[in-house]
Amino acid sequence: MKITPSARILRMLGEIEFDPWQCVAELIDNSFDDFAEIIGSGDPWAGGFTVSVTLPSPSVRSSDAQVVISDTGRGMSYETLARAVSAGWSSNDRFDKLGLFGMGFNVATARLGRRTRVLTTRPGDPEWIGVEIDLDRIGDDFEADDIREPKADPNEHGTKIEISHLHAERAEWLRRNAAGLRTILGRTYSWLLDNRPFNLWVQGQKVKPRRHCRWGEDRSVTYGNGAKAERIPAYIEINQKYEDAEACQDCGNWQAPGLRTCGQCQSERLTPRERRIHGWLGVQRHLDKREFGIDFLRNGRKILQWDKRLFDWQDPNDPTGAVDTEYPIELANQGGRLIGEIHLDHVPVTYQKNAFEYSSGSWRGAIEYLRGAGPLQPKKAPEYGENRSPLGQLYKAYRRNAAGARCLIPGDGKGPIHEETRRWAQRFHAGDAEYLSDQRWWDAVINHEEGNKRSKLETAQEGASTVPNEDAVLEALGVGTANSGTPSSAESDEVSSATERTNTEEAKGGRKETYQERIDRYRLDSVAIPDLSRDFGLPKLGFLSVETRRMFATRVQDADDQPTPVLLVQEQGGKATAFVDPAHEVFDKLGAEVSDLLLVEVAAALKVKAASGLSHSELVAELRAECLPDTALDSGRIAAEARELLVVVREKMAASVGEDPERAFQYLTPDELTATENEMIALGLVTHTEKLGSTSEFVHYVPALFLVKLLEAWPEAFMDGGVFNGAYSTVSSPSARRISLATTVGYLNDVATLASFTTKNPLRLQRTRLSVRLLADELADGA
Repeated sequence: MKITPSARILRMLGEIEFDPWQCVAELIDNSFDDFAEIIGSGDPWAGGFTVSVTLPSPSVRSSDAQVVISDTGRGMSYETLARAVSAGWSSNDRFDKLGLFGMGFNVATARLGRRTRVLTTRPGDPEWIGVEIDLDRIGDDFEADDIREPKADPNEHGTKIEISHLHAERAEWLRRNAAGLRTILGRTYSWLLDNRPFNLWVQGQKVKPRRHCRWGEDRSVTYGNGAKAERIPAYIEINQKYEDAEACQDCGNWQAPGLRTCGQCQSERLTPRERRIHGWLGVQRHLDKREFGIDFLRNGRKILQWDKRLFDWQDPNDPTGAVDTEYPIELANQGGRLIGEIHLDHVPVTYQKNAFEYSSGSWRGAIEYLRGAGPLQPKKAPEYGENRSPLGQLYKAYRRNAAGARCLIPGDGKGPIHEETRRWAQRFHAGDAEYLSDQRWWDAVINHEEGNKRSKLETAQEGASTVPNEDAVLEALGVGTANSGTPSSAESDEVSSATERTNTEEAKGGRKETYQERIDRYRLDSVAIPDLSRDFGLPKLGFLSVETRRMFATRVQDADDQPTPVLLVQEQGGKATAFVDPAHEVFDKLGAEVSDLLLVEVAAALKVKAASGLSHSELVAELRAECLPDTALDSGRIAAEARELLVVVREKMAASVGEDPERAFQYLTPDELTATENEMIALGLVTHTEKLGSTSEFVHYVPALFLVKLLEAWPEAFMDGGVFNGAYSTVSSPSARRISLATTVGYLNDVATLASFTTKNPLRLQRTRLSVRLLADELADGA
């Protein structure tokens, strides 16, 4: 019985779902496969490895529009070409290839248009040979017209595919989306374009690989305290090799070596294959709502991008149970930052190359190796023990997003600067040399730590550590007695200015220094403030690229020798340097923010530069909204930061009551106990509620405001460096104790209240944002 299919089958291939970009990528795959074979052969190759894609031009009529994909590969013989364009044909190696001509070729070309011409030539061939497949004319004999065209140069080589009679909808997408196609292809082939000498061009512009904006191999954090402390890098290399297996070239089945035939199709075409998981997992330099997760690759092409399956966990003992998303859960509205690039060359993919065969054992084995069999959060299923998988390590060290070196999050001394780091990431992807390394991000981490130290309360102890100075306690809390021997800030300014003038004149041999010499001196005695070094401006006014620097000891004076808190020095090329005097009265005594006065100076400069009629206050308001979005009173963001900080507070308070959990448990009211049990049940911790109170685990799930009550009822367990730095037991004065405890309780109450109840009141939000910062400062080292 002869079952030769109708020629209609070729036309029906065009109905298979492929996006326009996937059709183009399918044809690019074939060219890259050829390039890989050339490199693998080790033979010298002239002419490079270039694929060029030409799309329909807006100026060309639809009837004349074409899509052309050409390469500088080896070309094909007549016999190879005939097999390559035959539907259903596959090469001898289905595992090392990105794509196969045959079915993939026919689907991609039929999806784009009804007529396809393939031309190919090898070095030394006298002419181009080819075939024209016209779906409107081809009959059931499947005969297609041969093509022969002369060559201008006998050394010319490569293959060219010309698709015409385009389908209107897909042609229009390609016509409008050349830039978008370059972006998609840059992501899909980023590894190949970065690690192979391949060049890809679309509409005359080179496709740039989309690299990950991640922390470098040398960055890490310390997780845990004391003997349990461990260094966890922000980049973990993956190279897990399994025992080789035999793969069937006909059906793709993998099986144990040594068998003579395929266990599925009985074919004898078995070849030994390597099974290896390799690549890396790491941490992105910024949070992103969409662009985080793991890229999975097969033979260098990305099959999955920003995939988040590794962050989900389902109890294997309850296959019908809910799937828990374990990351991100803290500050989830800001997105995530755990990323990776994992190569799974041995795992089969779907025909569209947009998914792996998730039911295959090789896929399941890879997932278990990367994220472990148990949950990332051990408390969900303690029977699995600590998750020591590569992702488990990153999760425990980097799941939190608190500013500073503890979590590797850039900050400004008060909190994280997520919006700004996202702007920096845009500059990274634009290829700006100043943003390619992670140095700017690291500087902001260090800047936050230094700012945090400056804002810490003054030590409550002087002299011997066992003899607290109660006056110092009161002074650190801002309620101390006046010190009549201390000069005022204004007096200090006058003394400092006079001293500086005298020292400067002596250094210059009695002559007054020039203004430029002064600026040079300021630059030497200052350090950059990364979170305030950026482009300031508005589209209607222009922009000023400002580097903001904080002085160490030198007091800042303007051109008229008058003390000034911020001095903005404009330079050529739209650049400026702002010198900030942190010892100025407006910061030291009046509590102004550096960003506020910097915006005033920038607004004045831009107003003059653009001859704007806007008032200064209008300009400052618009500049703040445009350039400092992290300072906005966003109730959702502040509440998320409050909840994130409470996670740390809960962990430390639970550890502090670990030896006597029953005492902490007794303070729970019936309502609070019910709320705690409900929270644990909602998290799947039903069995843990049976012996609630026998361990301190319940502290992780109590209502937030219970933490305030617990601190007030049992301060000895948490003050004096246990969880919070505030002095309590080490102070003999009852009034000093009350003030120290009340201060910490006030911060914690503000944070817990906003974490429990929403508010839009701007004064309440301002207060809570300050309390988040102050409570974080109050946490003892190692907390």
